[in-house]
Amino acid sequence: MDYNDIKKLIDDMGNSKIDELEIEFPEGMKISMKKSKEMEVIQTSAPVVAQNVTNNNTDVSNEELKIVKSPMVGTCYLSPSPKEAEFVKVGDKVTKGKTLCIIEAMKLMNEIECEYDGEIVEVCVKNEEMVEFGKPLFKIK
Repeated sequence: MDYNDIKKLIDDMGNSKIDELEIEFPEGMKISMKKSKEMEVIQTSAPVVAQNVTNNNTDVSNEELKIVKSPMVGTCYLSPSPKEAEFVKVGDKVTKGKTLCIIEAMKLMNEIECEYDGEIVEVCVKNEEMVEFGKPLFKIK
């Protein structure tokens, strides 16, 4: 399934009576879409590969860090709304399934969920920053 197929699927859902849709691909990518009156939300879980990283900007050294990367191109929001606190910040303990940020793509808000249990050691993006596919968003130990 390529970008155009996904765009068509999203457009078709907007015009349909379907309120919720979940697709899981053999490669491990998972897309779930929920339609509401205020906004549409897509949650994606792309397989993310853990990498060994030495981070000179923090007190973590020679530890294995897990990198959460952007599964899509879009605008990254670190909080649910401008007046609310960030989903996570450095030092926060996180569990698998916790929302880390939102990436807006094609006017849809995509909740990016944590794939790991651990602690946030670095937030690699700024609020409202444009992100590319594969850009590191968070480092977790």
